[in-house]
Amino acid sequence: MAEKIGTWFAATFSWLPKEAVVFIVSMLPLVELRGGLILAPLFGIPIWKAVMICLVGNIIPIPFILWFITPIFTWMKGTRLFKPIVEKLEAKSMGKSDRIQKYEFWGLVLFVGIPLPGTGAWTGALIASLLNIRIKKAFPAILIGLLLATTIMCTITYLIPWIISNVAA
Repeated sequence: MAEKIGTWFAATFSWLPKEAVVFIVSMLPLVELRGGLILAPLFGIPIWKAVMICLVGNIIPIPFILWFITPIFTWMKGTRLFKPIVEKLEAKSMGKSDRIQKYEFWGLVLFVGIPLPGTGAWTGALIASLLNIRIKKAFPAILIGLLLATTIMCTITYLIPWIISNVAA
């Protein structure tokens, strides 16, 4: 499955260097760093380069979400067109916020860091904004969470395949 997705990205964005494709994927909500670290080994990108590309790609949107999402959502809720979309997004995000509310910093670290569906830096930043967690607390927690997610994903996508190929050889 991952190989099919990687092939699709490679074919669709064949005019871009593979590193740029991994960077863009790492910036996208839902797939984020996790998706980039799945694509990178499929594209033959070395682990050190993949980590740098994916971290930077995933970090770039976070300050903008933390600073601007609340005023943007407030404006959007004032329109008939966007109000239902924003309310649904807020409800879905806040439905995952119980641990973050309870443990704040460490809850946010674990929420961003454990690679499960619906978690990650985008959703973590959105929840932090909706819970009014100060940026000085939220941003470092998200960064630590990204380092945790990077470690887990590199283990899955680089280390385990390396061990398997060397044990089998």
